[in-house]
Formats: sequence, structure tokens, C-alpha cells
Amino acid sequence: MKKTINHIAQKKKTGYPITMVTAYDFPTAQVLDEAGVDSVLVGDSVGTNCLGYKSEREVTMDDMAHHTSAVCRAVRNAFVVADLPYRGADSAEDALTNAKRLTECGADCVKLEGWGEKADIVRRLAENGFTVCAHIGYNPQQHNRPQLFGKDAGQAAELFDGAKTLCDAGATLIVLEMLPNNLSRKISAALPIPTIGIGSGNACDGQVLVVNDLLGMSRRLFKHVRRFANQREKMFEAFKDYIDAVKSREFPGEDHSWK
Repeated sequence: MKKTINHIAQKKKTGYPITMVTAYDFPTAQVLDEAGVDSVLVGDSVGTNCLGYKSEREVTMDDMAHHTSAVCRAVRNAFVVADLPYRGADSAEDALTNAKRLTECGADCVKLEGWGEKADIVRRLAENGFTVCAHIGYNPQQHNRPQLFGKDAGQAAELFDGAKTLCDAGATLIVLEMLPNNLSRKISAALPIPTIGIGSGNACDGQVLVVNDLLGMSRRLFKHVRRFANQREKMFEAFKDYIDAVKSREFPGEDHSWK
């Protein structure tokens, strides 16, 4: 059964952790969906993880529409969230136009970065019927490098107030990225909407990881990442075995040929 925002919200009420994974293509999304993940996030991290861009700022709406469509063709059950790319929500008009395009691609929800200053745009999106996921803390579109936010009292208060403001404006989900555990715990307890953490401790209502990090495809290992597989090494070994088998004419063999 297709999961909705009500399903995700109910998990917060009952205390069941929400699972989210960032993915960008049909086969990966298909396996995630079959595995039972609650939500697939088509993130603008597609730029650095799949397209060879130097940063998320290079990702375009065409990129996001292309990958959102691929993921949505695969997903049957999971709740699909798609990122509005860099400058894709500079104004309410831009946000509405781009949100419409992503939902037409199949997305159930659109996500935009920004702290409390994005409340008016969140409100316009919600008023026009879009399900909105906010994203505070480390924002890759805005900040040059990953860093912890909310370490001092002033910034922690700004993040806490910003989260409440975004919720009041109509956000129905919020990603907390790279916040101290105690701050994430306080925000999660204060908000009626689910919080999804990445690098923000286990007190959030759910967790999200980038699929490349989760599978061990990335060269760099971040502190907040646990590699649940070492797929990069397995792929390397498989490619080497294939190359060697072709060079030696061991492949294709009789079992792979027709007479």
C-alpha cells in the first residue's frame, strides 16, 4: 500500500522510527521499496554522487525532474520526497512552479533548504496544496562544507525557533542535519511533525542516509555514516574478474553461448 504523509506522521505518534534513504535511480529505488523503506528522498546530492558535479549548487531543475521521474517509476509503496534545487525556491513563484513540476513527476512531497527565513515560502506551498519537508542545520546548497550547527546557545535557539516557525508555516516534515543530539531531542519533542535526522543523533523521529554512503560507494566516510556494505570494493573485484575472464577467453564459455 502506498505510504502517505499520514502514515509517516502516525509513526511519530506511535514512536516507531521512520526510515528514509536518499536514492536517484530506478533500480536502487526499486530495491529500497521492496526492502520496505518508509521514504525515498530524491536529493540534490545526485549532483555530487551521480553526475560528477563539484557541488549541489550545479544541480538543475531538469536534473531533479529526470531523477525524480526515474525513482517514481520504481516506487510502489514508499513516500517519495524530492528536493527543490539551488535557487529553486528563491521566491514563492519559483517554488510553486518547481514544486508543481516535481509532483507531476510523481513526488509526494517537496523539500527545501533554509531555516526560519523560508517560512513564507513554506506557507505559500502549503496553502497551494503541496506537502512540504523543511531542512535546517547544515544546508549543502548554502554552506560550503559540512559542519555542526547549534553548538552555542544563540544558534541553538535560532534553530529551535526556526523549526517551530517552519512547522507553524505548514511544513509536515523536517530534516535536521548535523545538530547536537540534545538540540535534536528538544526540537523533536517540541514539534508535532516528524523530524528526520542525519548526523543529528538517535532522538529524531527517523533517520536518512545517502544510499552511496550506506552501501560504501563513497570514498569519504563521514562521522555520521555507518557503512552497511562495502559495495565499492565488491564492484571493483567484479569488474576486475570480468576483465580477466574476457582477456583469457574464459568468458563467454559454453554455458553463455548458443549452438
